Amino acid sequence: MGKEITITVNDSSFQGVLNNTEIAKAIGDTLPIESDPSFWGNEIYFDIPVNIEENENPELELEIGDLAYWPDGNAFCIFYGPTPSSNDSEPRPASPVTVVGELTGDATALREFDRGNVETVKIEEAD
Repeated sequence: MGKEITITVNDSSFQGVLNNTEIAKAIGDTLPIESDPSFWGNEIYFDIPVNIEENENPELELEIGDLAYWPDGNAFCIFYGPTPSSNDSEPRPASPVTVVGELTGDATALREFDRGNVETVKIEEAD
């Protein structure tokens, strides 16, 4: 099991866990991270201070609740439903990502947020 994290969006907290990939470990070493988010369908993504050009295990087929690193955008991604690239209800990134963890609760609760009502997202190690 990897590092347990808390992701805070506005005043709402979501629990997750980073896996044991090298990219996840690099992300875990930079916590806490706070950034201005962008949205793409049911995906929140934001810049992080990790720059790894190689995808450790590139994937295009994801599950709701997956946390991923997107090397093309140097970004951390939270998937909570379909995106513009989806063919069904499962999320699909714009280009390959490496899954670095997962939310342990109901990821669909993130659907209440959009680009108009979120100023920052914070990731930190769980207490």
